[in-house]
Amino acid sequence: MTTGTERTTDTTGRWASSLDSVVVYARGALCRRLARGVVPPDGRVRVTGLPRTLDHGSLRARVLGSPGPRVTEARVEIGAEPRATVPDGRDALRREVERLRDGAEAARARRDRQRALVAEIGALRPVAPPRRRDEPQHRRTPVDAWLELADFVDGRLTGLHARLTALDEELLRAEHALELAADQLDRASTDAPSRHVDTTVHALLTVAGAGAEPVEIEVEYGVPGAVWVPAYRLSHRQGEDTGRLVLRASVAQRTGEDWTGVRVALATADLSRRTDPPKLRSIRIGRRQEAPAASGWREPPTGLDDLFTGYDAAGPRPGAGTFAGAFGPAGSAVPVAVGGPPAPLSPPPTGLPVPGGPGSAPEAFDGQGYGGQGYGGQGYGADAFAAERHAPAPARTRSRSAAPGGAAFGAAPAAFAAPPPAPSAPGAPAPGAAPPVPPPVPGPPRPDAAALDYPALVLRGPDEPGHHRGRLFPGTPSDAVAAEYRRRAEAVAALPLPAHAVLPRESAGSFDQRFDAAARADVPSDGTWHTVTVMELAVGLRTEHLAVPSVEPVVYATLVLSNASDRALLAGPVEVTVDGEFLRTSALPTLAPGGTSRLGLGPAEGVRVSRNAHLRESTSGLRNQTAVLDHRVRVELSNGLARPVTVEVRERVPVSSDPDVRIEEHTDWSAPGDDGPERHAPGTRLWRVELPAGGTTALDGRYEIRIPAGKALVGGNRRS
Repeated sequence: MTTGTERTTDTTGRWASSLDSVVVYARGALCRRLARGVVPPDGRVRVTGLPRTLDHGSLRARVLGSPGPRVTEARVEIGAEPRATVPDGRDALRREVERLRDGAEAARARRDRQRALVAEIGALRPVAPPRRRDEPQHRRTPVDAWLELADFVDGRLTGLHARLTALDEELLRAEHALELAADQLDRASTDAPSRHVDTTVHALLTVAGAGAEPVEIEVEYGVPGAVWVPAYRLSHRQGEDTGRLVLRASVAQRTGEDWTGVRVALATADLSRRTDPPKLRSIRIGRRQEAPAASGWREPPTGLDDLFTGYDAAGPRPGAGTFAGAFGPAGSAVPVAVGGPPAPLSPPPTGLPVPGGPGSAPEAFDGQGYGGQGYGGQGYGADAFAAERHAPAPARTRSRSAAPGGAAFGAAPAAFAAPPPAPSAPGAPAPGAAPPVPPPVPGPPRPDAAALDYPALVLRGPDEPGHHRGRLFPGTPSDAVAAEYRRRAEAVAALPLPAHAVLPRESAGSFDQRFDAAARADVPSDGTWHTVTVMELAVGLRTEHLAVPSVEPVVYATLVLSNASDRALLAGPVEVTVDGEFLRTSALPTLAPGGTSRLGLGPAEGVRVSRNAHLRESTSGLRNQTAVLDHRVRVELSNGLARPVTVEVRERVPVSSDPDVRIEEHTDWSAPGDDGPERHAPGTRLWRVELPAGGTTALDGRYEIRIPAGKALVGGNRRS
């Protein structure tokens, strides 16, 4: 497979392709490949290099540049062949993991045997000799024998424990080496084949109107196994109102192909979401109705059974068995002779219709085969398909003719078959009797969405039962290998996110955004996060200092960031660099164009704050029935920096839900607005002051709490 912008010309109908661009969505990616060459006289071109995980239904192709040639058909073709040599890389890592796993298991077995030996020696206990019948009491055991046994057990256990410690360390090293090798294998690129078989995926195209000049074809397809999250890098210099905000995305993919030197774009949309709007059809009353839209179906041709006369006359196939299972009526298993002339099907159980006969029930589709492939590798358009499955039952038995290329359709699916009446309904047939033939449905056939999905129709072979052979039925490829590839690819969705990272669909909300990287990038298919620099976004910055002296006597430096670009900024981590030095990593919320947010930079050592509070209690009103709590707050600020600073001081005023309790303010502070980037607690008050270099200032605040004599404060700190 070629990479980057390199293109290979092949005049034999097999063109090598190069991956040119990738659009990574919230989950999944849309890849675009380019191939160039001279179209063969038959117009059939195989574009190679496609990954094993591609979605067959997403394949698109078109001719670039030239207005004359066009692609009239595109489908996926899969091939496999054994490899002559086993390449290094992932296979070498797999063999190393297997070797280390065997070594770890052997070390664990040695350790377990040593533990068993330690337990066996530790279980040795002295046993007193049994007393004889003529002895009045137990015989005495020499103490030396007990001591010798204890010395033996102690010495033996000392050597065994030393050996056990060495085996434990050996097992620990073996498991550590196995863990490292397994992690390296898990992070290795999946672009190389994982087995001793080379699986090739081609785009089989039919190009019409091409001449002798080379043409360039673009092939587009979707793949699972790709995710991304936004990240930012903010550079700022103190004293300036501007900065550089660089969008750097973290991309992880395991699509089965390395993205080397490709143009990368990032989108917040869902790749699998439908984009076509719904259609509301009108309801008409009267005899004159709108003509139904043409579905592309037609009556089947005649002579279909004659296609397999020579095949049936050839006799049994070599190595064929006597019987093979097939699907009979309603999906029941029916023995069918294989390798000779087709034996007549055994009559179905009583009450079931004969396949292909009048009133026959639909047969179960086994879903095997490759979608969209015609007989002999030929494809068919919408006008080439027959409507036998939706025709009335008598017409189905009479219309058995040959189609161009040997294709026709089978019986109707279950969605269009008339069910037999219930046994309890009036006029129902007696138990064991065949159901009556349903009347034919007037008008043209009404195929469902599955029957109109032409690429998913599968041509059944000559070994199928008589009502299946040579006909097209809906089905999907049964490819366990491809399913395993897709399962491993979709595992990247479970990767742990970086710190402060948010998935794009969660942060984007109701809008979708696309970001195109300014330069080409490399993202290997290893399932780990890789950083891709996307673009630089215009932002406005201003430095402000924030103090909440009632909570902490510290002044904090902050950056107020405003989105001055025409794009939304998604939520994600932002690395803040001030004066060329990395400061910290913060969480940036989602910002629409024109939105603002505040980023903390930590304590500002050059700006100091202090707060003093004073409370005076008194009474007022007639007969002193109102208690007055007079609060006075004094905040002092000093700027020790060599430049002027803006400081926002936050204070709090009590709030009450009791209408008899009044709070009167006597100061010049202000309440925060609701249109700011932050949400403030009720009762928050703000001072904003400009401090020159080396300057000081004092802020005085005052509020009174008037409480009726019959009420009192409960809880809280009234002297704060």
